[in-house]
Amino acid sequence: MTPVLSQLIRPEIADLEPYTPIVPLEVLAARLGLPVEQIVKLDANENPYGPAPAALEAIHRTATYHIYPDPEQTALRSALASYTGRPIEEILCGAGADELIDLVLRLIINPGDAIIDCPPTFGMYRFDAGICGGRVISVPRRADFSLDLPAIERAAAQGAKAIFLTAPNNPTGNPLPRTDLLRILELPILVVVDEAYVEFAEPDHAPIGASDLLDDYPNLVILRTFSKWAGLAGLRVGYGLFPRWLSEQLWKIKQPYNVSVAAQAAAVASLNAMTELRRRVQAIVAERERLFARLSEVACLTPFPSVANFILCRVNDRDAHELKLALERRGVLVRHYRTPLLDGYIRISVGTPDQTDTLLATIAEVVNE
Repeated sequence: MTPVLSQLIRPEIADLEPYTPIVPLEVLAARLGLPVEQIVKLDANENPYGPAPAALEAIHRTATYHIYPDPEQTALRSALASYTGRPIEEILCGAGADELIDLVLRLIINPGDAIIDCPPTFGMYRFDAGICGGRVISVPRRADFSLDLPAIERAAAQGAKAIFLTAPNNPTGNPLPRTDLLRILELPILVVVDEAYVEFAEPDHAPIGASDLLDDYPNLVILRTFSKWAGLAGLRVGYGLFPRWLSEQLWKIKQPYNVSVAAQAAAVASLNAMTELRRRVQAIVAERERLFARLSEVACLTPFPSVANFILCRVNDRDAHELKLALERRGVLVRHYRTPLLDGYIRISVGTPDQTDTLLATIAEVVNE
């Protein structure tokens, strides 16, 4: 690229560190020389049981793939209004919750504006703020991964516009205490609560999360996704519950056809298959407890309690990245983060009982070699 052309790039983008996603399964299988079906994929918090049969049937039954999707997502938002108990006017859907994070930040962040981030947490908040030219005021969590509330209040006093909180937190799995959230909601900033994993914290009913606070706090936003509990990660569909003053502005900047025909059909069908999907969530929660107990017996691992569909483990007396690679070579995928706060940890998604057994046997093989 010539110097003249390089000047066309916004400097904050030129300096931006790319987001590091998971390596695609097919690519990794080819690299390892293993069939895809032999790989135990526990690195991306996906639902091991996949979509509900009704969702797959809805995709096959839909005959309008040659027509653009409903830009107002009418059927899906109506179904979500019934599911969440919130007015349809407060609901906006996106291509995964990731798109909604991006939309919120593009709406409120000017170059130089700040958000508050509480690492270790989901990396997309920091990444999308950087795309907007925003600053990130980092308020690290305490040793037990709880929030440092006084530090958050000091950060808000520095003029931050928003704080992003994952509840349960990713990758640590701990819940967001109601008392902490209420204290943060009193701050003069937008509070975005990302409830991507809330169904695993409330497996016996339609999740409430923080949604019962929406009427009392006009600075509260809640984001959710169909990727985890409904097994639709590959279709990219999520939704947000927004105060109306914010939702009417978001509609102005949302791409008109952002949620595909297939994604809308599958999401509506999933909401109509709650009995079956809830049984699957409950099975994952039960397997999470078994996995935690078994990981606690592994000398080189210290697992942390989780209310999500994954467990974070501190790796003791060995290199965490090398452990991740050793498991990978044997066809078992877990997540490792090359960041200072998480370099000594791995995150393990909850799979099926058979996948758990394979994981544990492979860990034992690696540890004992």
